[in-house]
Amino acid sequence: MAVSTVLRWLRRVVVLAFCVAIGLVLFALFRPPPQDLPWTPLRLDQPAGLFTGRKIVALGRDATACRAALKDAGLRFTPVEPRGPAACRVENSVRIAPRQDMLTLAPVVATACPVAAGLLVWQAQVVQPAAQRLLGTTVARIEHFGSYSCRRMYGRSEGSWSEHATGNAIDISGFVLADGRRVSVLRDWSKDDPRGRFLHAVRDGGCPLFATILSPDYNAAHRDHLHLDQADRGDMGWRACR
Repeated sequence: MAVSTVLRWLRRVVVLAFCVAIGLVLFALFRPPPQDLPWTPLRLDQPAGLFTGRKIVALGRDATACRAALKDAGLRFTPVEPRGPAACRVENSVRIAPRQDMLTLAPVVATACPVAAGLLVWQAQVVQPAAQRLLGTTVARIEHFGSYSCRRMYGRSEGSWSEHATGNAIDISGFVLADGRRVSVLRDWSKDDPRGRFLHAVRDGGCPLFATILSPDYNAAHRDHLHLDQADRGDMGWRACR
């Protein structure tokens, strides 16, 4: 091998080693929190980070890990036995226990485990802070239209199945505040007042935590609710928030 060739390879090795060293130094100096790294374990009681939403979606592939994450966060729930026909088979569902502050849904509902995980973080880190900041109180319960519905998207007779078909979605219709006031997606979404701003804040704040959020801004079919789901489109798949 010619001397010039050896020297070129040595220069490349030196440059590569230098870049790796600089990268390690920068990582040590500006070490991101665990939730901002893709390889760290998910903790639902930590502040949400860059990869929290994708880690929550991935829980749909591992029922044991998902239930362990809920339990570690302190949420009370009951695993639900698999149910439904082949096209609408629910395999990884939990029923959230009523009368608890961590996640208060009315009525009580069973959802796919990743949806429950997303709701847990959403209520604690998005909904309650937004209510206190914009409405001067807390949310006593979150109202919804349900989770499981064995149907295709938009109720069509053919085409893709809805995430509701496996309980991997929930439609949020409103919020009841601790002082008795009620915030309704149908009534308050378009208002330029604290209730309207609250609804937009919880939609926007939920975008990093759910694979899909669809609001009245999306189309008329969502005029009265926020659709939240944890569609698994792969580790780096697209996400929707409208």
